[in-house]
Amino acid sequence: MFQTTRRKLALWYSIVTAIVLVLFASGVFFYVRGTLIERIDDTLDHIVEVVMRSIAIDNLGQIDVAESFHNKAADLEDDHIDLELFDLHSKLLWSTWADPPSLSLRQDTSGATVMLDPQHLLRQIVRPIRFHGQVLGWLRVSHPWFEVTKPIQDLFLDLLAATTATIGVVAGVGWFLSGLAIEPIKASYQQLKQFTADASHELRNPLATIQTNVQVALATEMQMPIAQKQQLQVIERLTRRLGKLVDDLLFLARQDSGDAPMAFEIVPIDALLMEVTEEQKLAAQARGIQLQLEIADAPEFNVNGDWNQLARLFTNLIDNAIQYTPTNQQPAPKIAIFLAHNAPNIQIVVQDQGMGIGASDLPRLLNRFYRVNPVRSGERSGGSGLGLSIVQSIVQRHQGELSINSELGKGTNVVIMLPIGS
Repeated sequence: MFQTTRRKLALWYSIVTAIVLVLFASGVFFYVRGTLIERIDDTLDHIVEVVMRSIAIDNLGQIDVAESFHNKAADLEDDHIDLELFDLHSKLLWSTWADPPSLSLRQDTSGATVMLDPQHLLRQIVRPIRFHGQVLGWLRVSHPWFEVTKPIQDLFLDLLAATTATIGVVAGVGWFLSGLAIEPIKASYQQLKQFTADASHELRNPLATIQTNVQVALATEMQMPIAQKQQLQVIERLTRRLGKLVDDLLFLARQDSGDAPMAFEIVPIDALLMEVTEEQKLAAQARGIQLQLEIADAPEFNVNGDWNQLARLFTNLIDNAIQYTPTNQQPAPKIAIFLAHNAPNIQIVVQDQGMGIGASDLPRLLNRFYRVNPVRSGERSGGSGLGLSIVQSIVQRHQGELSINSELGKGTNVVIMLPIGS
């Protein structure tokens, strides 16, 4: 239990840290990427302004290409920037490209990313060349995109490695800190379990002695006043109830600490249920209740388990069903136990026609000492609220699953799933 809690704490430390780091790394990544793109766009804008100022217009109002771009290719080569000049009809007039790309011309004054091929991307700006308010042609300036992608890829890998390493360190630190945080709780819980076990053990002997002496007094032939005899009967009944409560507490304390003896063997569940049902039939008949066991057709119903603990499990379930089913009604109410295969498990369903349980009570039904209401847990049943806790503990020790479905006035279904034994 504590290891599970510790793992959950460490996992939550890691998840929260991972989320924070991913958000931080994403912010850094997109900020740097945006900054690099902005720098390239600023460079392109600067080149466009410089080139625009150097463009020469002849007497006919035409662009003088030779005069305008004299020695421009050599100036731009070191910066990996290429220029292209188009006339008004998008015809290429001049280019620094040795082999000009066949890209459609589209006006984009703010910058756009275009693809030459999957391995080559360009950042481009296209501006109109104007003279006296008239468009004479178009200027396209291109910058290789690898100056963005290369540092961005390096940054991404660095951030990924740093984030992964940090999450790993935080997971280790979280595991260590969760262990420190849970240690006092674990110690307190161990003391509580030990106290419960010790108190239960010490109470068993005096309770057994009291019960024995009361039973001996009741069995004697001597005459005693009826009132005194009734008082002794009350004492005997309460002592028996306290004895059962002490036994249940001791059992749960041993289960929690892992000290409960477990004699695992191949247990035929069908034979065990027939035995338990036979034992409970008299109690059911005394209350006018039919108790039925229905076993599906199958070659065997074997599980790996402890016979005595599994017998206690189903005895508790059937006893609960008997206690909370209305008595002496017509037609007689029925408690049915169904046994069937539900691979890879064996499924046992205990179904009663009792008063049922409200939806608000179901989530707390397995809590220790929890009893639904005075009607269900009054003097008539004498329950302590530990029966289902014991059932759950035994099911968990057998690697099984327990589920309860119920509706007020319509009865309760308890479903036990136990792994098939081999």
